[in-house]
Amino acid sequence: MTQSKFAGILLAGSLTLAVLAATGCQKKPAAAAGAGPQGLPVQTATVAMAPVAQSSEYVATIKSRNSATLQPQVSGPLTAIHVKSGDHVKKGAPLIEIDPRQQQAQVASLRATERQKKALYDYDNIEQDRQQKLFDAGVTSRDTLQQAQQAFENAKADYEAAVESRKTQEQLLGYYTIRAPFDGVVGDIPVHVGDYVTTTTMLTTVDESNALEAYVYIPTERAAAVRMGLAIDLTDNNGKLLEKTQVDFISPQVDSALQEILVKAAVRSAPETLRNAQIVKAKVIWSTKTMAVVPVLAVIRQGEESFVFVMQKQNGMAVAHRTPVVLGDTVGNNYSIVSGLNVGDRVIVTGIQFLVDGMPVIPLGG
Repeated sequence: MTQSKFAGILLAGSLTLAVLAATGCQKKPAAAAGAGPQGLPVQTATVAMAPVAQSSEYVATIKSRNSATLQPQVSGPLTAIHVKSGDHVKKGAPLIEIDPRQQQAQVASLRATERQKKALYDYDNIEQDRQQKLFDAGVTSRDTLQQAQQAFENAKADYEAAVESRKTQEQLLGYYTIRAPFDGVVGDIPVHVGDYVTTTTMLTTVDESNALEAYVYIPTERAAAVRMGLAIDLTDNNGKLLEKTQVDFISPQVDSALQEILVKAAVRSAPETLRNAQIVKAKVIWSTKTMAVVPVLAVIRQGEESFVFVMQKQNGMAVAHRTPVVLGDTVGNNYSIVSGLNVGDRVIVTGIQFLVDGMPVIPLGG
């Protein structure tokens, strides 16, 4: 074999090895690609049973058990207003003043008349005693004594009448100062200093802040379930619990206009929490039922449909299975489940916005 032919054989062998090497390198990525899709790491929660309140939500109005609308018992211009709306006042505290000068002049006149009557009463009393002594001594006649006695009785009656008249007018003088009838909170004050008021003028209101109750109207279709002691949760518009209370009054008749039954529940919250005429939400708890619950984070709501992703085993791997559910009431940070899940199911609570039905997942923590 010549040297040129040997060199050609070596070159051909080298080219064959290079082709085989290239072919082998191309097959390795294909094998890696056939290893299957990677799962999404997720956290799960196990469906458990918990007591769930079966409830209905209504509107409640807070009212004071003891509320007074203050109107004057006398007429006249207002000279002072000592309080403002929302003030807490004690029983007997002065609230509003009506100009008392005319009444004060009347009382002063009656006091002068009373002193005049008293002077005559004292004189006739002395004169009666003197005439009695003269009669006993035989100096004067019985007729003169009886005249003195009659004059004394008349003076006594006049004096007593003057005293009572003065007391009555002094009592009326007290009406010119409007005072708080009990401890409470001052309501709206629609009048101003200088206004002329009469006995029909509404001055303000005072509501006893420590004696509140919630008025709740319940539809007649739930009448059979209404009972004394029924639990009620009062909440604000954001769902924050304000007070737990219970029914302590049930109206014996249906409101003909609303076709609803009035129930009342005592409110013992501080005046800063609930006030008279405040509107709140009342959750009436009819009963408690043990139900399956899942975290709120596990639930996806689309229109009227709700669903969760349940982690299931499929072909030896964990996958997310889209499962429709019927939701009940919320219990803290959980939803109660009416149907769709079983106790022990593992629902996915993280990354659910990235999941699709049948997608592989990797449960974190086992």
